[in-house]
Amino acid sequence: MRLRLYHHHDGARIAYREAGTGPPIVLLHSAGLSHREWEPLVEELDDRYRLVLPDLPLHGDSEDGPRHSYSPDWLGEVIAGFVRNTCGPRPLVGGHEVGALLALRAVLSGRLSPGALVLMSSSLHRAPPQGGRAARAAARVASVPGLDRAASHAARLAFRPSKGPALSARGNPAARDLVRHATMDLGGNVDRARAWSKAVRRWPRDHPELLEAYRRIKLPVLLLWADQDAAHPLEIAEEARDRLPDAMLRVLPGTGFLMAYDDPVGLARELAAFRR
Repeated sequence: MRLRLYHHHDGARIAYREAGTGPPIVLLHSAGLSHREWEPLVEELDDRYRLVLPDLPLHGDSEDGPRHSYSPDWLGEVIAGFVRNTCGPRPLVGGHEVGALLALRAVLSGRLSPGALVLMSSSLHRAPPQGGRAARAAARVASVPGLDRAASHAARLAFRPSKGPALSARGNPAARDLVRHATMDLGGNVDRARAWSKAVRRWPRDHPELLEAYRRIKLPVLLLWADQDAAHPLEIAEEARDRLPDAMLRVLPGTGFLMAYDDPVGLARELAAFRR
């Protein structure tokens, strides 16, 4: 995959990888990981599509300077600018977990107008799982001068590579390298710790307003859910489907949080079928 950079008008940098040629598919990864969440899909799709895989701000090789606001509106603006600049009009945009929420909020704000939207397992309109509250507590610590460096090391220790296979319903050992890559630059990175603190403190605790806002989305939406992700039960997708004007729900059996590591062939098949 080729590494490229997108520079937003305010100086923020988005690093992304791309592979293949054809109609574009943009995939936004979950919180704490990187573009490598989608690597198993490359060989399944790059013969028919142009895969565009960004590192979200504060992840991977993308922007982590504390000078930006990292508010949900700012994040949505940067993601929308990135998609327009790199993919042109109306690509398929997909997101998982926080990536799904960022894509959804960008669409609702009018900043992003994809041809179709894929929302993978996420809390969406519900309160986040217990880990979200723990992240807020850690963010408060990281905002205290003198504790930011310690917080960065603690975060890396808490999210060790050995925990990666547990994110996969099939215990895929390759998930170790995924987590290792996502956290390799975290320990001692004071700027990233401070910026993460700002972002987490400004991110809403939940998004109940989405239940009514779904009705305003006038584009095709695929709710693509894992059947073994305990943090994001199927009921979330069913509630969203019942309110979205043009939505379908598909469940990928035998998959957990890391769907691309559990069943890359099945996930690629669903994306390709929806992209048509």
